[in-house]
Amino acid sequence: MEKNLNKVVVIDAVRTPFGRAGEKGIFWKTRADDLIVGLLKALMERNPRITPDMIEDNIWGVTNQVKEQGGTIGRVVSMLAGWGYGIPGCSIDRMCAGGLTAIGFGTAYIASGMADCLIAGGVEHMGHLPMGFMRDPHPRAEEVMGGPSAFNMGMTAENIHERFPEFTREMADRYAAQCQAKADRAIKSGKMKEMIIPIEVELADGTVTVVDRDQPPRPDTTVEGLRGLKTPFRENGNVTAGNASGLNDGATAVILMSEARARELGVRPLMRWVATAVAAVDPTVMGIAPVPATQKALKKAGLAMEEMDIVELNEAFAVQALYCLDRLGLKWDDPRVNKWGGSIAYGHPLAASGPRLVAFLAGLFKENPVAKYGLSTMCVGRGQGYSMIWENLLRK
Repeated sequence: MEKNLNKVVVIDAVRTPFGRAGEKGIFWKTRADDLIVGLLKALMERNPRITPDMIEDNIWGVTNQVKEQGGTIGRVVSMLAGWGYGIPGCSIDRMCAGGLTAIGFGTAYIASGMADCLIAGGVEHMGHLPMGFMRDPHPRAEEVMGGPSAFNMGMTAENIHERFPEFTREMADRYAAQCQAKADRAIKSGKMKEMIIPIEVELADGTVTVVDRDQPPRPDTTVEGLRGLKTPFRENGNVTAGNASGLNDGATAVILMSEARARELGVRPLMRWVATAVAAVDPTVMGIAPVPATQKALKKAGLAMEEMDIVELNEAFAVQALYCLDRLGLKWDDPRVNKWGGSIAYGHPLAASGPRLVAFLAGLFKENPVAKYGLSTMCVGRGQGYSMIWENLLRK
């Protein structure tokens, strides 16, 4: 039996503050699953016409699915939130794009008629579960992936600098400083307040407090200060702690719904899904993959890059952002790109970052009612890129 695809919309998107990984991080004594629970409760409080029994699946991207992030976290957290036994859930892994893939899978579920309403998100506690924790790569993995640098994301960024020397250390530092400045302006003007859900935490010294601000941003960053930082991945290299995203903890969640169901409930959606694409490249330069992924998504949508009014590009490293912008025909300081700053400022808690892009895009659509289309895109460890195109439903 033939079926038409359902239109899929975003109803709401929330996140925790992002913390620095490690003992000085705000979430050092907080579990990853507890970060999710707070978001699930907040989504229901913010959207009273939606009740837990309407949630037909709870899909969570998680890169390191062991210890507190293992055991099919997407299934357990709804019960921890007090929603009972009736809500299915799962965990998926596409490394950095796990959460964006969760949203992509969720849109496919709803578009195909498998569900009308679900939650998709991403979580990562890199303080408790560092990148690569308990992994056991195949003996031939290094060979088939192009060498040992494919396993070290900092080295993949150095490889981009080496293969494409037109993107210099000075350009990367300038880009990073601009990112911090944009984030500082956005934070000071209250852009984060609507999406960030305050979380009660116990700090390392035993103090209990409520955190409602991102920990990683460094508003005092300057190009001059960045120039003096060491290059830990390669001697006399180009990638530093200042022009790369950090190691972070955090979670982001999104409510997805069929447009017809939203209309029935009288819920006003924020944006509509248009197209999704994933692409793969040489793993040793994994950061370039948003380019083919975006090109595929644009082709599927029948749109051009010039029609993207807002672009949310995850900044794993400044150099890969510079490369992707250039190859997509954008200037490094294009005002459509990362208006509120990106991961170099806010941090990159792996699977939580893709949904964070969607949350930013939803907020920027609301702030820019003349904008029609937006792009959320990111690179992925092991040589992948993931892109999604959205249409602004708050457009005037």
